[in-house]
Amino acid sequence: MLYKAYEIQRSLLNASSAWASMMADVLNDERNPLAGVGPSQMLASALDVFAHAAAPRGKPAFGLRVIHVDGAAHAVKETTVVTRPFGDLKMFTHDGLPKDAPRLLLVAPMSGHYATLLRGTVERMLERCVVYITDWADAKYVPMAEGTFDLDDYIDYLTGFLEHIGPGAHMMAVCQPSVPAFAATAIMGASKHPCRPVTLTMMGGPIDTRESPTAVNDHAVTKPHVWFKHNVITTVPANYPGEGRRVYPGFVQLASFMSMNLGSHMMSHYKLYQHMMQGADVDAEATKTFYEEYRAVCDLPAEFYLQTVDVVFQSHALPKGELVHRGQAVDLGAITDTAILCIEGERDDISGIGQTKAALKVTPNLPDEMKHYHLAPEAGHYGIFNGSRWRNSIAPVVEQWIGKFDKKAKGGKLTAVA
Repeated sequence: MLYKAYEIQRSLLNASSAWASMMADVLNDERNPLAGVGPSQMLASALDVFAHAAAPRGKPAFGLRVIHVDGAAHAVKETTVVTRPFGDLKMFTHDGLPKDAPRLLLVAPMSGHYATLLRGTVERMLERCVVYITDWADAKYVPMAEGTFDLDDYIDYLTGFLEHIGPGAHMMAVCQPSVPAFAATAIMGASKHPCRPVTLTMMGGPIDTRESPTAVNDHAVTKPHVWFKHNVITTVPANYPGEGRRVYPGFVQLASFMSMNLGSHMMSHYKLYQHMMQGADVDAEATKTFYEEYRAVCDLPAEFYLQTVDVVFQSHALPKGELVHRGQAVDLGAITDTAILCIEGERDDISGIGQTKAALKVTPNLPDEMKHYHLAPEAGHYGIFNGSRWRNSIAPVVEQWIGKFDKKAKGGKLTAVA
């Protein structure tokens, strides 16, 4: 019933958005003698804000065409190099990169948003690295015949992607995937897998949510596991390829995050209205661009979501040494030669300070010189990987860390595989 009710609401909002957009265009038309005048301008701006908020959104494109590096423009090449049912592997490169440029696997969250949420992360790291990114599928479009997808599968996908990239690659996980990326690194380290990452960067990740719990963490622990199964999991309806699949819908995830900062989001839309009234087109467009990405959501496989709630937020299995992958215990002590960088934001209200840093405490066999912690002043969760603080202050730290160990790996004659 939940999904069907949402589909009805979505249809109504789509029609309302189209009507509001049409009326705003009429009011703003230069042939209208009242265009830009008093109440007419106020109504047009209000209708435009509503139309944008209610408009339907599909999967965004990365849209990276040109990148500027040291004053020179380079065409960006985007390629899908691995295709799998629950997620593809995309590669970004440009002709300004040297042949021995570091290769970076950027692990995007499977948390309701598309991988394009990390567009700014890709763009900045692409300046010096060949960037690969996990492009997770919207579960409602994955037919039931493809089976299920849980945390074990997620870890296996990361291992497979690293194998495709080849020895000597680096891995960076943003937020939620820090846990499976950390686990995959440990599993590959235990087997001395030749494609284990040279460095692992984790940004705002919930490695140990017992540290500085946030509202997100509190929500996950104040309700029993069965509550999530019965209240937020629903079945994909018949008008999608994934008909019958149990999912955690993206629209529920979005509603949850919006409600936690409702005042902030309302103020953002009020400022959008003011900018449109004042003719501040650049500021208005920036707000619209952010929310176009933020509101583009996808469904998660129920198995993965429920297992994440249990393992990451309720039982804290990974930092306690209790996580099991395919029947085998995940030993973080097996990480002995993958350099780890942990990055947190001072104002992060999703992953509290100390949650990512905890990774440095639970890797006893990794030398101290291969561990580093960076606290980004005044950065919120989104600001860790997007925006000016990311580009100017945080990304250089990541680049320096990757560069330091990439040279050592190449000195150790790790062979790069295209």
